[in-house]
Amino acid sequence: MTIDPRILIGIPVFNEARYVAEVLHEVRKYASDILVVDDGSTDETPQLLASHDVEVIRHATNRGYGRAMQEMLARAAADGYDWLITMDCDWQHEPAAIPEFVAAIKADDSDVVSGSRYLSLKDCDDVPPPDRRSINMAITQLLNDRLGIGLTDAFCGFKAYRMSTCRGLELDIDGYDFPMQFWVQAATTGLRITEIPVRLIYNDPTRSFGGPLDEPTNRRSIYEATICRELIRCGSLDALRCM
Repeated sequence: MTIDPRILIGIPVFNEARYVAEVLHEVRKYASDILVVDDGSTDETPQLLASHDVEVIRHATNRGYGRAMQEMLARAAADGYDWLITMDCDWQHEPAAIPEFVAAIKADDSDVVSGSRYLSLKDCDDVPPPDRRSINMAITQLLNDRLGIGLTDAFCGFKAYRMSTCRGLELDIDGYDFPMQFWVQAATTGLRITEIPVRLIYNDPTRSFGGPLDEPTNRRSIYEATICRELIRCGSLDALRCM
């Protein structure tokens, strides 16, 4: 008899009062175990979360997307889950896509199942801000060139992580450059990566990254520096090209 994997849905939130109740209502249709990391919200998000049957980790101040990711991975490992599926709470990730990630998990041939907004653009009317699309393309290509992988979307946060293979990664970046660290470590440790299409949705093209990441040139430079630093840290021969 095949035993279904234990799956935790992890959702980082920061000032998502507009969406959080509806998103959690929809996620509940597809999953029973939900963890929310409230990264220091200053709006009504904490009060809204209190009315939902979900586990919440609450930060007193904003500590960053990467820190929320670290905590969700750590909690999934500590509580014995087989997989963690992460998704955003701003309706840019559709809860209705969760079964597609579950199907990919049950295929049992991947360690990371990553959503890609660019595998299929059929029935998509949204257009990403030009700087975000160009940086995504450039950084995705850089990762592919350095790591020999075939990503089409390095920044989509809709992902599934196999805990038995991901728990050994040394992830310590708190900011939005967390995915760069993750991809380098995932590739250099030989994790099997599969992409599946998810809808491209941009509800708020003007949304801020915060700090120096709001300036596109700075944002790209930070991402590139993180990739090079992580290649060196992992002892990759390709790190010589960073010097």
